[in-house]
Amino acid sequence: MGTSASSKGPGGGVPLVPPWVPDAVPAAPQADGGGETPAAGDAPNGADGQPQTKPVQPAPQAQPSPLAAAHRFKGVRQNFGKFAQGGKPRDLRRGLRAYVRKGYSGRSTATQRFGGTATTANALYGALSSIAGGEPAAPGSPLDPALLAGRSAREVMDAVVEAVRPTDGTQDAEANRTAIKDALSDLLVVHPDADLLNLTEEQRGLAIERFVAFDIFQRIMLDVGTAIQEKAPTASAGSSRIKEVKDYIRQAVAASFRRLSAAGERVTKGKITQVVRAAIAETFRIFEGYAV
Repeated sequence: MGTSASSKGPGGGVPLVPPWVPDAVPAAPQADGGGETPAAGDAPNGADGQPQTKPVQPAPQAQPSPLAAAHRFKGVRQNFGKFAQGGKPRDLRRGLRAYVRKGYSGRSTATQRFGGTATTANALYGALSSIAGGEPAAPGSPLDPALLAGRSAREVMDAVVEAVRPTDGTQDAEANRTAIKDALSDLLVVHPDADLLNLTEEQRGLAIERFVAFDIFQRIMLDVGTAIQEKAPTASAGSSRIKEVKDYIRQAVAASFRRLSAAGERVTKGKITQVVRAAIAETFRIFEGYAV
């Protein structure tokens, strides 16, 4: 199951949002027009006849992430353990509720924790669009059309992974990489005739949706996946339960994207980060609101 097998998950006393996680929220425009000094010809004159300028406003300082409470995933592990043993969807829902509420102190912080998912989704969409558009690749890029010509689908996937999310020693990078490959594989299941070198806009949108779902799944497995592996009656039962979790998250994320699409928010160029972040927030809103 990718990166989930050996991790015991983070404990208490660490930032809920690690410092390496990118902030996927665009900076809000400042009321004074962004703090830029107006050109002399455009600025109003002061009493001395000289153009007035507004002082440059300092950028707001990022607030440090709150620290995680001790045993923050206890309730998640208990419910996931019950799900592993009995397979009741209610226990899975309870586990997901506790994951957002207790594990990350609510959907707002949980969404921030997945800032890397949104930025990687943006890079993935850009890479797939560049390939489909026949844009020249940077020298040495794994996405050089000359290098991809005649390659198998698996080799193209590997090239996309390397171009979009190179390894950097973090679990987040490994989770992203696994999620990208899983998303492209799933895309080919849904669209067996799809050409990874020439995906349609609809297919690129599906790839992004699946990537988001599988990246959330990977993170959850890294945090609490061992609870399922340890409590399942057999290894095969554990694998089956983990697949159920993956499918459940995939369906939940797909529903979030559908709701956004119905409201006019679709995966299109220039809006990837915004839409993905909204889909993540909507998914966690649903998880957080599950009745116990």
